[in-house]
Amino acid sequence: MAAPRKYPDELRERAIRMAVDARRDPTTKNGALKRIAGQLGINPETLRNWVVQAEVDAGDRPGTTTDDAARLAELEKEVRELRRANAILRSASAFFAAELDRPSH
Repeated sequence: MAAPRKYPDELRERAIRMAVDARRDPTTKNGALKRIAGQLGINPETLRNWVVQAEVDAGDRPGTTTDDAARLAELEKEVRELRRANAILRSASAFFAAELDRPSH
């Protein structure tokens, strides 16, 4: 279960839009993230992470997209569940094999 988000999605999207627009303009590029983060009451490092992830998701920067990361997490969870099921089945198989080998009276 995911942790609750500290910032609303609307604020996040607005901040990313503002930061991307400010970084495109050479006159406002320097210090744009820190300035915008201060205006919106967001930690500058948080805004930087949001912008980097938005660039990855848009294909402008190499990295793992949000969708790919979610899919990987889902697959990793499935693998854990399957490994647990296999361990249970191996234990049950060993138990029943031992029962069959035991002489009955």
